[in-house]
Amino acid sequence: MGGKLIVFEGVEGCGKTSQIQLCSEWLESLGVSVMVTREPGGTELGLHLRRLLLEKAEDKPFSTRGCANGNAQGKPVAQVTELLLYAADRSQHVEQELKPNLTAGKYILCDRYTDSTIAYQGYGRGLNMSLINQLNYIATGGLESDLTIWLDVDVEVGLARKLLDGVGLDRIEQETIAFHRCVQQGYAHLAASHPSRIVQVDGSLSKEAVQQVIQGILCDRLHLAK
Repeated sequence: MGGKLIVFEGVEGCGKTSQIQLCSEWLESLGVSVMVTREPGGTELGLHLRRLLLEKAEDKPFSTRGCANGNAQGKPVAQVTELLLYAADRSQHVEQELKPNLTAGKYILCDRYTDSTIAYQGYGRGLNMSLINQLNYIATGGLESDLTIWLDVDVEVGLARKLLDGVGLDRIEQETIAFHRCVQQGYAHLAASHPSRIVQVDGSLSKEAVQQVIQGILCDRLHLAK
């Protein structure tokens, strides 16, 4: 059985973590060798980059929001710098984890990949899409997902879910509703542009119902036995 890269995408609070865990358990019950990973943070280097990228403004020496008191340590991360950090994380992840495990025949369930960069840094930040596409290609060497599950939920619903978690919002989650709506529009455009790769799933359904839909998609698209 050849390896497959299955990516889960969506706005904050869409349910990716829960669905990846359920999907992993189901695939393993079918005898499939599974690897679960994420971006950013799928490697040791990536864990350091994840902290830089996602820790809340008050928890680290710099942020995209800057510092109200003018402290030099509170200066914001430039948006292109943010983009490059995500690309560095992805490059290391692809070479160290994704390619070797795909070669070994594993089904990789990945929490975010290149579409996140297009949605967040492209549609959300408004950065140059040609630059993003070029960096994505450099970081991945052209490695695309075999299937991307887009868990589609309203941004306000998703953020409300995150607040209920009780762990606080990270730096990206703290962005404005307008930012998150732009990200959602990015995912909608990507799904419409790549229907053979990206499948939209209603993330507002119950966790169990969403998982049943995902299992059906994987069986149909990847020819798995139910």
